[in-house]
Amino acid sequence: MHAFGSGIVAFTCCSDARARFYRVYCEENLALRRKRPWRHVSAMHRVAKQPAGRPNEVWGMDFVADQLADGRKIRTLTIIDLFTRECLGIEVGFSLKANDVVAAMNRLEHARGIPARISCDNGSEFAGGQMDLWAYSHQVQMDFNRRGKPTDNATVESFNGKFREECLNAHWFESIEDARKKIDAWRWDYNEHRPHRSLEGLTPREFALKSGS
Repeated sequence: MHAFGSGIVAFTCCSDARARFYRVYCEENLALRRKRPWRHVSAMHRVAKQPAGRPNEVWGMDFVADQLADGRKIRTLTIIDLFTRECLGIEVGFSLKANDVVAAMNRLEHARGIPARISCDNGSEFAGGQMDLWAYSHQVQMDFNRRGKPTDNATVESFNGKFREECLNAHWFESIEDARKKIDAWRWDYNEHRPHRSLEGLTPREFALKSGS
């Protein structure tokens, strides 16, 4: 009984202390400082994906890996307009990181403008602080794919398959400069000379011009 009674006294004292603290807290108009989030402030809430309805509305991005003739690994960043199917750019480097993604976005901003939304996976290059800050400052929504669901970005996945089969697997790259030259030539041919049934039989560039891009 004594131990039980001591527990009641301790509990009562603790409750009184909390009550006094809360009273002073309110009287002094104190408030806890809210921690400002640094990640995903521009990420959209998970909703059913809406297809792109006009040029520059939604872009898709993804990485594709390959290697040079001497065995050194390279990475490519593919950027697609999901409405016109245009390949807006393919960045090539030994180790593309978040700052390279941001630099690519800045270059495209001057040449093309910016999209309303970007569809991509949850890789650190896309979901980290640098890209999140860029998207926030440009009022661009980051639409992250569900983990393990590549079909969320089906247009980009389809493009990357063609890119690997027709370009990466078809060429030896003697240097990073050689890779950039051959990949850019393939990208230009894809945009200018490759008709799509989904684009009314037009090439991506023709469809973009028809759509007012």
